[in-house]
Amino acid sequence: MTDDAARRVFRVVDSFDPEAFARLLAEDATLVFGNAEPMAGREAVVTGLRAFFSTIGGLRHRIVRSWQAGADVIAETEVTYRRLDGRDVTVAAVSIWRTRDDGLIADYRIFVDLAPLYAP
Repeated sequence: MTDDAARRVFRVVDSFDPEAFARLLAEDATLVFGNAEPMAGREAVVTGLRAFFSTIGGLRHRIVRSWQAGADVIAETEVTYRRLDGRDVTVAAVSIWRTRDDGLIADYRIFVDLAPLYAP
């Protein structure tokens, strides 16, 4: 079941559609991307994802492993980002999210080093 949940979420993330991702979230959800300030609420998440997506040409997640502990899903992934110059860069990442009883994500955290993505 955990891999199914992770696959479902990453399929939406990889669609490059911030509004579709926001539909997975509770209205008051928080998202923290690396060391950035937390984004609170669907609208803030959409705005933040649009800004990030404007710096890349696309992305694709490959699940290495995933675990579920109660309402929390932890997914170790390899993420391939398409740079705006057309080159692909793959980095390791871990995403952790907590799902409410209604199935919506209440808290989403992404741990990744994006330095290789923006390196010259």
